[in-house]
Amino acid sequence: MTNFRSLAPEASLPTENGPTNRYVDRELSWLAFNARVLEEAQDPTNPLLERLRFLTIFHTNLDEFFMIRVSGIKEQIDQGVETRTPEGMTPRMRWSAIRERVAPLIETAQRLLSDDLLPAVGRVGVRVVDWSEMSTADRKWADQWFEHRVAPILTPLAVGPTHPFPFISNLSLNLGLEVRAPDSGETRFARVKVPLVNLPRLVPIGGGRLQAPCRAVLVEQIIAANLHHLFPGMDVGEPWTFRVTRDADIEIREDEADDLISTIQQGLRQRRFGEAIRLEVQRGTPIGVLSALLEGLELELDDVQEVPGPLAVSRLSELLALDLPDLKFRPYSPRLPTFFEGDADLFAVVRQRDVMLHHPFDSFMPVVEFVRRAARDPHVVAIKQTLYRTSGDSPIVAALELAVENDKQVAAVVELKARFDEHNNIVWARRLEEAGVHVIYGVPGLKTHAKLMLVVRREGDDLVRYAHIGTGNYNPSTARIYSDLALFTANPAITADVADLFNRLTGFARPKGYRQLLVAPSHLEPAILDLIAFEASEARAGRPARIIVKCNGITARTVIDALYDASRAGVVIDLVVRGICALIPEVPGMSDNIRVRSIVGRFLEHERVFWFHRAGDPRCYMGSADLMERNLERRVEVLTPILSPELRGWLRDVLLQRYLEDRARTRVMGADANYRRIRVDASDPDVHLQFMTSRR
Repeated sequence: MTNFRSLAPEASLPTENGPTNRYVDRELSWLAFNARVLEEAQDPTNPLLERLRFLTIFHTNLDEFFMIRVSGIKEQIDQGVETRTPEGMTPRMRWSAIRERVAPLIETAQRLLSDDLLPAVGRVGVRVVDWSEMSTADRKWADQWFEHRVAPILTPLAVGPTHPFPFISNLSLNLGLEVRAPDSGETRFARVKVPLVNLPRLVPIGGGRLQAPCRAVLVEQIIAANLHHLFPGMDVGEPWTFRVTRDADIEIREDEADDLISTIQQGLRQRRFGEAIRLEVQRGTPIGVLSALLEGLELELDDVQEVPGPLAVSRLSELLALDLPDLKFRPYSPRLPTFFEGDADLFAVVRQRDVMLHHPFDSFMPVVEFVRRAARDPHVVAIKQTLYRTSGDSPIVAALELAVENDKQVAAVVELKARFDEHNNIVWARRLEEAGVHVIYGVPGLKTHAKLMLVVRREGDDLVRYAHIGTGNYNPSTARIYSDLALFTANPAITADVADLFNRLTGFARPKGYRQLLVAPSHLEPAILDLIAFEASEARAGRPARIIVKCNGITARTVIDALYDASRAGVVIDLVVRGICALIPEVPGMSDNIRVRSIVGRFLEHERVFWFHRAGDPRCYMGSADLMERNLERRVEVLTPILSPELRGWLRDVLLQRYLEDRARTRVMGADANYRRIRVDASDPDVHLQFMTSRR
């Protein structure tokens, strides 16, 4: 079985004048994570179309990385910032290091697509052919298809004295070429946009649907072969594909916004016109075309990424819809807990004991059904909900609307600033407002990232609160592909805390503290540091001490330094971190007792679980927060304690232990900050298969 060489960036070991080895640069750590995604595309033990899916995810991730993270670094460079990060890097040094890491990743991804995945797809029935391989009859059909289906929607744009350089929309696929007038010899640069919104990326030769068996050609090759129809009477040069990435990071000054929705809508419009930050060009693009692009986009040669293959690989996702089930992960049906089946009294169940779900292995339907039944229940008087990201046809939103119709008090905290979901959330906010829901946009200056639902029910002479606290969004679609945890509880202390937090979000309140919940930005970080410090004190006293954390990212240096201190004290620390990890493990004298794992596989690892030995009386928390500055300082986040001994034991002895035992999807980070895959053969345990074949 192949043991893949890690594609992670090499970390700089400490030198007298160079970066320290105390932290890993955030951006380079993220690139290492995306390299692990690419490794899944390389892995022949994954089904073919799933490998292609991982490849499209890799490219989509990289696009967003440039739009958000690289754009920020380049803005610092433009402003002349020379301040060094704790890793010892200036913005210009970081940009240089990013370029050095990205180039080989792109090369690897393109070789994988051209030499492995597309040929393999061709062998199972959908052969993607080059224009040069097409017969005369095939080309004649393609020319006719172009004439009737494509030519009417194309707009050729040439640059000249009365024709300024055209606006190139973000991530659009384009053809660039030189067009020459044969009489005067005047040559102009021209651009033709490939309108993938209106056209398929892969065109089945001869017509019909994209299905096995068939042959298909990239739509840009059909357009390229017919450009002479768009420039009659001109000498048309060879066309070259290119693609522009623009700054998409919206800056919102809430203190200056009279209307937050209008401000964000304006920001969304501006996002389309953000500054160009990356130019991808087809390898071999001649200097004339390249120079015209650089001048028109106001970019430098360092901003160019030559691509040895098709651009916009994420748009090849059309192949993922092929009806070839043997080339995909085997389907599964999430299990429905018995206590949520049929007409079970959900409130009675939760009133008797805390209930935990583990998505996607447990169905998301109990969450939907919980709010639906609350909306219909005549004893329910109020429902409060946070919405960060939700699905296109959200049953949660529909249930909240039903609750208003049934005279419940309904409040929804809708986070308008959820990146790339701003437009959707504005639509939901307005729809909820029109239905009569009290809609709040959170706390000024903070994103509301907590995943909370509160139901208030009249039972006899009392009002009883029920809460749902999760690690993932209220989104049935992502609940099938993200691994998340959700807790239902009627614990009076926890539900009172949830009520207090909602009062803070919807009103003008600042609770001095909470009974059980750890809430960012005010209380969560100090509590985590105290929990780590307690384990360190136990270890120094010669008593057992242990910390296990599973989260998506660790970058907060206060937490990292506390973990280093605990490691030196002798605390055994296991960190399962899917994405960015700025902590370096296994460094003698600093992090000897820390192990870092990253699991990338079929599902997006999304749970956040924090377990502390606590002198034999374990403390366990789960919720929405990662150990990153943004989560601890700039977001409203919630971690809830798991008070049920049964659930606490399951989290420690089953869920976390399985993640620590997994070998099939695990990479281990070394003292050199590189990740190494530990799979040896196909018999290595796969954590996801274990979860899917077991019940708790």
